[in-house]
Amino acid sequence: MAWNESGGGDKDPWGNRGNKNDGPPDLDEAIRKLQGQLSGMFGGGGGGDKDGSGSRLSGGSISLFVVLALGLYAAAGVYQVDEQERGVIFRFGQVLPEEVGPGLHWNPPIIDEKNLVNVTQVQSHSHQALMLTEDENIVDVSLTVQWVIDSASNFVINVREPRDSLAQATESALRHVVGSASMDEVITDGREAIAIEVQARLQQYLQSYGAGIDVTKVNIDRSAPPIQVQDAFNDVQKAKEDQQKFINQATAYAQQVVPEARGRAQRQLEEAQGYRDRVVARSEGEAQRFEKLLVEYSQAKQVTRDRLYIDAMENVFKNSSKVMIDVEGGNNMMYLPLDKLGQTTTTVNGATDVQNLRREVEQLRRDLGASRTNTTRGRPNQ
Repeated sequence: MAWNESGGGDKDPWGNRGNKNDGPPDLDEAIRKLQGQLSGMFGGGGGGDKDGSGSRLSGGSISLFVVLALGLYAAAGVYQVDEQERGVIFRFGQVLPEEVGPGLHWNPPIIDEKNLVNVTQVQSHSHQALMLTEDENIVDVSLTVQWVIDSASNFVINVREPRDSLAQATESALRHVVGSASMDEVITDGREAIAIEVQARLQQYLQSYGAGIDVTKVNIDRSAPPIQVQDAFNDVQKAKEDQQKFINQATAYAQQVVPEARGRAQRQLEEAQGYRDRVVARSEGEAQRFEKLLVEYSQAKQVTRDRLYIDAMENVFKNSSKVMIDVEGGNNMMYLPLDKLGQTTTTVNGATDVQNLRREVEQLRRDLGASRTNTTRGRPNQ
């Protein structure tokens, strides 16, 4: 039967089930009960009386609660920044212009959000990849980038993932530099120059990004051809080393031989110059001597002729110790032991005695004349 049918009595489900004077619960009474419970929690008395003493106790408890909440809120905003750190503060999502330095600071919680960044720690990033060089060879290059944060605000604000941006910028800079160099430069003596160029280009990229990162050092850890062609590359390097060794040996030999050849050539030139000067001087002396002899010959022809003859004979016979003379018209042949004659015609100081030589020559003439006369006399008349 429905609640509103006749005979069912007062069956209103929203009405009171007891006394008809009972109504729905009073809102004020519910609030008073809640205040009483809160005051009991914070040390207050029991439920309030009708004279309002409970309301006074409830108000003091609420004030104490507010003070404690404010104290906790203030304590939560205190923080410390270390010496190596810098802080970036966001207030309602907007960054404050000044960075927070080392020390004890306070910012209102919930309103401000802080980000502490270490700006002195040296961090590193390693990268390895296969690169194509300018001469179309493939090299395996690995490097390490050392960096620090030079601007905490730029590091936190400008780039969403600064470390990922650093990795991508490193690969871009490395590929650009290696792609502009030859394989020999990358693998052998050009590694230091490549590291310096990669560092400069990487720093330029990061500055254009505004990443707040300062690159302190770039080290090329390894640069080599791929493992698949390592043996062939070693053979090429060995051939280059042999080539350089032979070049050095040839250079050393040339440096040894060329100066000696130049010295010999210079000596021959000087000897030829000396010979020329000697011949010219001797010729000039002979010419002057001939002119003086001509003057003497014009004054005493016989004496000069004899002197010239004796000098000529001396020059001819001084290198011979034996002379054979064939007498004209006779069968006899004379033998002159000049070595014996020379022993009797030398002075104490070794000079030739011209007078003795002249006497010997005159004696020789007389002997030759006598021999010729005797031969003529002994020849039968025809």
